[in-house]
Amino acid sequence: MKNTALTHIHEGLGAKMLPFAGYNMPILYEGVNAEHETVRNTVGVFDVSHMGEFILSGPNALALIQKVTSNDAATLTIGRAQYSCLPNNEGGIVDDLIIYKMKEEQYLLVVNASNIDKDWDWISAHNDLGVDMRNLSDDYSLLAIQGPKAVEAMQALSSIDLGAITYYHFEVADFAGRDNVIISATGYTGSGGFEIYCKNEDAEHIWNKVFEAGAAYGIKPIGLAARDTLRLEMGFCLYGNDINDTTSPLEAGLGWITKFNKEFTNSENLKKQKEAGVTKKLVAFEMQERAVPRHDYEIVNASGTVIGVVTSGTMSPSMNKGIGLGYVTTENSTIDSDIFIRIRKNDVAAKVVKLPFYKK
Repeated sequence: MKNTALTHIHEGLGAKMLPFAGYNMPILYEGVNAEHETVRNTVGVFDVSHMGEFILSGPNALALIQKVTSNDAATLTIGRAQYSCLPNNEGGIVDDLIIYKMKEEQYLLVVNASNIDKDWDWISAHNDLGVDMRNLSDDYSLLAIQGPKAVEAMQALSSIDLGAITYYHFEVADFAGRDNVIISATGYTGSGGFEIYCKNEDAEHIWNKVFEAGAAYGIKPIGLAARDTLRLEMGFCLYGNDINDTTSPLEAGLGWITKFNKEFTNSENLKKQKEAGVTKKLVAFEMQERAVPRHDYEIVNASGTVIGVVTSGTMSPSMNKGIGLGYVTTENSTIDSDIFIRIRKNDVAAKVVKLPFYKK
C-alpha cells in the first residue's frame, strides 16, 4: 500500500485509515455526519493526494487530448479546467477526468487514483503524435479545501484574490509561502472552495499553514467517507460505482461532456446511440420512507419486475433521508416516476427526482 506525504499526520490525528485505490487513506476522523456538516457549513480539508496527475506537452498535445476525450478541449484557454471522460471502444468509459490548460501546448490531466496505470496505458497507446507525456502522480500532493468559508479562511495565505477564481478556473500562484502552487476552483462537494496541487515536499508545510489560517473558522480534516456523502448529495458520478467500462456517457447523463463536433474514440457509435436513444438512464431518487439504498440493490417497478440497479446510495446527512443514484429503463426515468428499491426482500417506495439532492 502506498502512503501520501501526509499519512503520518492523519495517523497522528487518530483517523481511521483504510486501503483505498492502493493507498493508505483517512476514511473517518470524528464521524461522517459531523465531517459532512463541517464542509456544508464552514470549511474542511481532504487529503486527496492519491489522485493521478499527467502532464501532456508539445504541439500535438491538444490533438491527442481531443482524440481520447469526449469533451471539446479546444475551447479551453490558459487558466481554465474542463470535466471530461475517456471513452473506450465498446461504448463504456475508461475513466472520468479533469483537464487543465496550463500553457499553450501544455495540459494537466487529473485522473482517478484507481485508474492511474490504466489511464496512462490507454492514453499512451493512442499517442502516435509524438506528445511528451509525464506521469507526476507520485510527485504531487492534492488538498481539497472545501466549504462556504474556504476562500475567506485561506485568503491570508496567497497574494492573489482567491474569490476571483471562478468555478472550473485556476491560478498558478503563491500559497502558504510556496510558489508555483495550482489553486483550482474545482471540488467534489458542491459547497465551494478550491483544490491545491503542490509538490510532496511542500505538502506538510502547506497543511499546517492551512490549519493555522483556518483555526478561527473551525477548520477540520475530513475523511473520504464524508467526501462520498457530499458528492452524492450533488449527484456527482463516482467512477467504479455510477460509471465504468460498460456504462455509456449518454446513459450516465454525461451528454453535456460528449461533443460530436470532433472525432474521438468510439464517437461514431456514441453518436448513433444518441440518435437512436438510450435504453437505460442514470437517475437520482429519494426514498419515500426511512430506508437506506445501497450499491447493487435491485430497482423494481410496482409489479415487482426488476428495472434497474442502485449504483450509489446513502442516508443523506443534510436531508436526513435515503438518497441514491441508479440505472433504470428509460421509460421509468422521468422525474416523479415511482420506483421501488428491493431491500432485504422488501420493495421500498422511492421517487425519481431532479439533481442536485442538496440545494443550498
